[in-house]
Amino acid sequence: MNQKIANIRADYSQNGLHESELNANPLKQFNKWFDEVLKSELSESNAMLLSTVNNGRPTGRIVLLKGVDEDGFTFYTNYESKKGQEIEANPQVALTFFWKELERQVRIEGKIEKTSEKDSDDYFAIRPRGSQIGAWVSHQSEVIENREFLEEKQKSFEQEFEGVTVPRPPHWGGYRVIPDYVEFWQGRPSRLHDRLAYVLKDGVWVTERLSP
Repeated sequence: MNQKIANIRADYSQNGLHESELNANPLKQFNKWFDEVLKSELSESNAMLLSTVNNGRPTGRIVLLKGVDEDGFTFYTNYESKKGQEIEANPQVALTFFWKELERQVRIEGKIEKTSEKDSDDYFAIRPRGSQIGAWVSHQSEVIENREFLEEKQKSFEQEFEGVTVPRPPHWGGYRVIPDYVEFWQGRPSRLHDRLAYVLKDGVWVTERLSP
């Protein structure tokens, strides 16, 4: 088995990444790449690994990007979840995107903060009704007895909100990651990949090329 795993490899050869191609702002550069991702119609193109810290121990899970602007990267979740508790204790986080079909990766590090209640309300209002009710049903990350426990709670909230607009739970809302480090990785042949990083120094973005 170990030999089979060791033999898994792919050579990257689609594109290169040169300093002359970069936008001076990493968020605009991200938007440029993400537009190309969307045009490629990749499945779950907005999936990203969110890494947090729990008493010095890193933890990670996949969440979905729901917005990016000049302020940072936004996603939504349960504030009382395990990741929410870790964010409350340590607001330094990391995001990782990997689009294997384009042989690209983006790493982001920075501080995380809650979005405004209005932003959370606005996004919650456009979620599918089932997902809205699900936000009430799930006490995310808590141990539960069985699947039937969830299903009974779902029925209960469906009855409670029947015929009315589902309100946003107070424990559910948005987070925004404000970056101070963004790295763009483009696969190249012979593992000599292109790695170009933006580092925020005294309020100014500085670009650096990293050895692969």
